[in-house]
Amino acid sequence: MEIVPVILSGGAGTRLWPASRAMYPKQLLPLVGDQTMLQQTALRLAGNTSLADQAIVVCNEVHRFLVAEQMQSVGMKARLVLEPVGRNTAPAVALAALMAVKDKDSKACPLLLVMPADHVIQDVAAFASAIKHGETAAVQGKMVTFGVVPTAPHTGYGYIEADSSDVSLAKVVRFVEKPQLGKATEFVDSGKFYWNAGIFLFRADTYLEELEKYAPEIVEACNKSLSSAVVDSDFTRPDGEAFAQCPSDSIDYAVMEKTEQAMVVPLDAGWSDIGSWSALHAASEQDSDGNHISGDVVTHACRNSFVSAASRLVTAVGLEDIIVVEDKDVVMVSHKDLSQDVKAVVEQLVAAKRPETNLHRQVFRPWGSYDSLDEDDGFQVKRLIVNPGAILSLQKHAQRAEHWTVVRGTARITLDDKEFDLSVNESTYIAIGAVHRIANTTDEPVHIIEVQCGDYLGEDDIVRLEDNYGREGTNT
Repeated sequence: MEIVPVILSGGAGTRLWPASRAMYPKQLLPLVGDQTMLQQTALRLAGNTSLADQAIVVCNEVHRFLVAEQMQSVGMKARLVLEPVGRNTAPAVALAALMAVKDKDSKACPLLLVMPADHVIQDVAAFASAIKHGETAAVQGKMVTFGVVPTAPHTGYGYIEADSSDVSLAKVVRFVEKPQLGKATEFVDSGKFYWNAGIFLFRADTYLEELEKYAPEIVEACNKSLSSAVVDSDFTRPDGEAFAQCPSDSIDYAVMEKTEQAMVVPLDAGWSDIGSWSALHAASEQDSDGNHISGDVVTHACRNSFVSAASRLVTAVGLEDIIVVEDKDVVMVSHKDLSQDVKAVVEQLVAAKRPETNLHRQVFRPWGSYDSLDEDDGFQVKRLIVNPGAILSLQKHAQRAEHWTVVRGTARITLDDKEFDLSVNESTYIAIGAVHRIANTTDEPVHIIEVQCGDYLGEDDIVRLEDNYGREGTNT
C-alpha cells in the first residue's frame, strides 16, 4: 500500500529564540548540518520505494514561500496545505487525511506517515526499518506510533507504555504526560516505556473514522474548510472562517489516548526534537572542552558551553554550561539547565509587543530578502537582496519616498512609464505615489541600499498592483 508522507511544519520553536522566530521558525533553519530541519525531514524519505513521490506539507500561510523554496531546492515534490490559523496537530492531520481520501478510491486509501518537521534522526536506515515494522499493522487498521527508545530519564518528554518489551510492535497501554524525574527513572528502568516522538503511521480513512468517533467537531470543521478551499498550483488554502471554528487539539489528546487501535513500534535511530538550546548543544559537534562554537567567536577557559555569533565578534571567558546566542538584533544568554525557560522570556516579549519575537532583522521574501540597517524618526535604511531571475511586485506607497542605490549587480527598474537598468554606484529616486518595481534579469544577486523617507515607514504602506507570487491587493 502506498504511504503518503505528511510533514507538519506549523510550530514556532519559541525555546530556540532568537534563532527561531514566528516568521522564520526552527524547522526552516539549518540547525544541525547544512540543510534545514524541514529539508532533512523530507530527504530522509528519499529512496523508500513504498512512499508516494509527493509529500503533503501542512504549514502556516505566512511560511508558504519559504517552505516551497526549501522543498524545491532539495528536489522534493510537495503539496502545501496552508493553515489559516494554528489549531494543533489533530486538525492539521485531518486536512491531510481528507485530501488523501479524496485523491484515492476506498480500496487504495493510502497510509499516512505523519512527521513533525523539526526532528533530527541520525540513523535513517533504522527509521526506515521501523516504518516497515509498523506497515502491516497500519494496513490492517491499527494506529501506529513510534516510541523512541529512551537513553536516560527525561522530564521534558511524554512517555508511551507498551504491554511488552523487546518486541518490534506492541499494544499501547497508556500515554503519560511529562513526568517528574523519579517517575521517569522508573519508566526507563522498566523497559516498557518510550519517549513520545509524535510520529505516526495509519490509514487515512482509519484516522478519520477514529477522529469522527472521539472528536467529530474537528472532522466537521476540516471538511467545511476544505470544501471551500482555494487551490493555487501546489498551494491548498482551506477556508479561514470555517477552519477558525475548529477546536485546537493534538493527535494524542483527540485520538491516540482514546482509541483501542493504538500500537507502538520502538524507534532507536538517534532521535532528538531539538526542543531547546541544550538539546541543540547535545546534537552539535563539540571541541575537547565540550564547547560548540559557531561564527566569529573567541573563547578562553570555557567548558560545556554553546556560543554562536551571527553578525559580529563574540568573546567569552570562563563560561561553563552557558548558552550564548548572538543575532543581528538580539543577544540571548542562558544557563544550559534553564534553556527550556527561554520560552518564558519570549512570552514577556510578546506581551510587550516587541517585534523581535516575530521577525529577524533580515526578513525573507519570495524574491529575496531585506535587512533593516538603521532607522529613526522620518527615515529607514535597508539592504535589499534580489535573487537571480526574481522580481518584486509592481507597487506604490502613499506615505514614503525611496532612494535606491545599486551596490552589487545590475537591476532592471520600472518607474511609472519608464524602464531602465541601474548598475553599481547608480541610483534613482521613487517619489511618494510613484508606481515602481525591481527585477533581476541576471544570473547574480542584486544588492540595493534603500533609504526610505516619510512620516510613516511601516511595511503595510504598500499597494501591490501586480505580483508574480499571488500577493496582488495585499499589503504584507
